[in-house]
Amino acid sequence: MSSSSSIDDPLITTFGRLLEASSKLERRLGGVLQAETGLPHVWFEVLVRLARSEGGRLTMGALAEDIALTSGGITRLINRIGAAGYVERRPCPADRRVTHAVITGQGRDVLARAASVHAGNLRAVFAGFDGPELTALDALLDRLREAASLPD
Repeated sequence: MSSSSSIDDPLITTFGRLLEASSKLERRLGGVLQAETGLPHVWFEVLVRLARSEGGRLTMGALAEDIALTSGGITRLINRIGAAGYVERRPCPADRRVTHAVITGQGRDVLARAASVHAGNLRAVFAGFDGPELTALDALLDRLREAASLPD
């Protein structure tokens, strides 16, 4: 494929659609979530990951990777969420050099309320998709996530 026709590569269009859909969903659903619960979407994602993890805790490094932030970015984010009382930072008992972010009881409470709102909004967005389509979408997204995680 010549460089002049590279911009017409169908994969560029596919990736652009993925980014556009993600951006529109983030703006729409994130805005509603924050308006209805006071919880920014990125805070929601952090709390979900912590709540689903063993012991309600993750290392700051693992959380940064999951949320796609730098170590400095995740530190600032956890500081803000912690100031609201939803998470705590605790040293790892096995390795004092490692810090965990841990969801608090207050964090679990706000997450439960926000998850109910978010799930309802997601049901509205995905109402036009049937079960097999959602299953296929999940499988494709899992494959894409795995392919994106492979070393170059």
